[in-house]
Amino acid sequence: MELDDLLEVLNAGQTIRGDSPLHQVMHRVSQDALRITGELNSGYHEPARVRELLSQLTGKPVDESVTVFPPFYSDFGKNITLGKRIFINSGCKFQDQGGVVIGDDCLIGHNTVMATLNHDLTPSRRADMHPAPIVVGRNVWIGSNATVLPGVTIGDNAVVAAASVVTKDVPENTIVVGSPARVVRSLLSS
Repeated sequence: MELDDLLEVLNAGQTIRGDSPLHQVMHRVSQDALRITGELNSGYHEPARVRELLSQLTGKPVDESVTVFPPFYSDFGKNITLGKRIFINSGCKFQDQGGVVIGDDCLIGHNTVMATLNHDLTPSRRADMHPAPIVVGRNVWIGSNATVLPGVTIGDNAVVAAASVVTKDVPENTIVVGSPARVVRSLLSS
């Protein structure tokens, strides 16, 4: 089993059994992510070097318009897709096994958590993981200390208020607030 086999299963939303060869691959890839984020977070780096390390982490080119303020954490890395003109503030944590896609022109506030895995509820299968992607549309602003849970899509132009816990999809052109996050206002698209 290799990374491509794991990504195929993760992106199909299939369960990764805790005792499986795919689980072992996930742990191997995680060690690489921890090494790269350790370097990223080890001190000051010029913006180009930050993007270079993010490219190593994701295995994909990162556009020169992307800005990330470390520290930045990911325990996998290979299932993150970043658009253009994105700003990710310091302290963000992406658990991206299930996939994290961030569209163009997004702002991600301090300490945002993106979690794409759930564990099985059955005690004997608790180590099994159920992946589901997080998709953030274009021109989204996620406030500080927000948590976005597996399977959530945040629509274009939406705003997630600080400290919100997003448990279900957010319609485009809305503001959501709270835990669980709920729509409090619509925005005019521009």
